[in-house]
Amino acid sequence: MRNFRTYGEVPATPSHPVLAQVGDQRARLGQRLAKIHHIVPVVSGKGGVGKSAVSANLAAALALRGFRVGAVDGDLNGPSLAAMLGVSPEPLQVTDDGVVPAVGAADVRLVATDLLLEAADTPLRWRGPPGDEFLWRGALEAGTLREFLSDVVWGDLDFLVVDLPPGTDRIQRFLEFVPDPAAVLLVTTPSRAAARVVARAEALLSSGTRFGTVMNMAAGSCPHCGGTLPLFDAPADPGRDPHTIDFWGEIPFDHRLAHATDAGRPIVLDPDASRAATALWALTDRVLTECEF
Repeated sequence: MRNFRTYGEVPATPSHPVLAQVGDQRARLGQRLAKIHHIVPVVSGKGGVGKSAVSANLAAALALRGFRVGAVDGDLNGPSLAAMLGVSPEPLQVTDDGVVPAVGAADVRLVATDLLLEAADTPLRWRGPPGDEFLWRGALEAGTLREFLSDVVWGDLDFLVVDLPPGTDRIQRFLEFVPDPAAVLLVTTPSRAAARVVARAEALLSSGTRFGTVMNMAAGSCPHCGGTLPLFDAPADPGRDPHTIDFWGEIPFDHRLAHATDAGRPIVLDPDASRAATALWALTDRVLTECEF
């Protein structure tokens, strides 16, 4: 079995380059976070629940409320937040002070891996010691996400929305370097499989962190009659179960939400009210209440 050295095993000498790099990054991380009033990670235990769409609309709605908002696409391998916020896939500018974030819908500042590649369709390749790339991938992903916080020139922000990839392990890694977020949004759907995932995420987050369930695709909105239809046969309702976390709202499935997402224009920017937009505005107000704004 191979033995991997951790940072704690690196010789504690002031001249050691690894220690110097880690120390510098921690200092930069502290400086950047000191200018961000509230960090709101949007998470899910499983994929396919619409987490990124919720993140994009939450960031835009907060900005439309008059707040200074940034967004991080933490899904490094499959980023989609830039497209949802209407950001052109062009490489970001790098200055001596750090990476300058792109500006998307409602003036939301954004960083994502597809904005760091030469072409938007270029796959992200993780490189490590030959034969051990898989073992190093988790550490490289965590390091890249940390750099998104420490090496990006965010400036003064009221909110930073962080769209994390699915999986409880990603939530835990993020909380290691942002241990006290303003609130954590757990996006799910009304299915039995999602209810089980919510329970696992609840166990992970039950250490004093403020968090709540956002149930997406709670019902379908008929484009012809305006009525609602259930999308899932399962009666499971993890957000309202007394054994689960606080229920912060539900968002109906709406074909206009999907269209707006693909068009790079969050539906909360649409002056024509829809059930999905109304629900997303209600969620935004709940976040503001939890963050005491």
